[in-house]
Amino acid sequence: MTDKIIYERRGSVAHITLNRPEVKNAVDTEMSDRLTEIWTEFAEDSDLRVAVLTGSGDAFTSGADLRTHAPEWTDASPMLGRERIEEGLSGITRGPLSRIPKPIIASINGWCLGHGMELAMACDLRIASDRAQFGMFEIRRGMHSADGAIVRLVNCCGIGFAMEVMLTGEAVSAERAYQANMVNRVVPHAQLQEATDLVVQQILRCDAAAIGSAKQTALEVIGRPLIDQLRLEAVWGYALCAASKSVGERTQQFFEKSDRGRAGENATPLQGPW
Repeated sequence: MTDKIIYERRGSVAHITLNRPEVKNAVDTEMSDRLTEIWTEFAEDSDLRVAVLTGSGDAFTSGADLRTHAPEWTDASPMLGRERIEEGLSGITRGPLSRIPKPIIASINGWCLGHGMELAMACDLRIASDRAQFGMFEIRRGMHSADGAIVRLVNCCGIGFAMEVMLTGEAVSAERAYQANMVNRVVPHAQLQEATDLVVQQILRCDAAAIGSAKQTALEVIGRPLIDQLRLEAVWGYALCAASKSVGERTQQFFEKSDRGRAGENATPLQGPW
């Protein structure tokens, strides 16, 4: 098992840290394979509800480690992409693991380049340090994203911003990424872990089945006509209400003003578990 990735279970939260600070956490083939194993374990473990992905040192990740990835492309046939259509790099960028119904948070602590953009955009929420910078520098080396960064950037931010990042090969600041809807929030670097933990708490106070259904619904409706989107939302939403055993209990907590994370006169705190 590689020590290039630190995988920790803290209560119901999986913490995954890319751990090659000497090369800005560049993801080599060994790390990609290990990440696929980790995401598979996370998906299948019913005790885990949320995952947090981050990097050690001053980078989220500088991208794919070309020293291990480039050699396999040198003599590759034009069919390589078709052969790997269901095998996204690092697990969650494409294929079945890209549709895990549990929330995945990218806690972006620094440089997020190339494959780092693919990994970050494959997560559901992105919280960035004010020191974070983003870019597709691989365009300078005769390549472009093949594992989701272009698609997800266009879907999240629109074609104008995506074109700017793709065609210039220049870095984008965390604040610019926030303005373009690429990240959900930007916080002072020293507060990144605290801000990430708060979002984790907010997710954990919600019903796990409802969270999973909502995420699956969102993934299902992307790119469909409005009438189909509305139908799918109704199917998922009403099916959840009919099948969930916690609706009655949680509704009663709402009536009694005892539900976790409530504000106002009957405030109740947000609490772990971690």
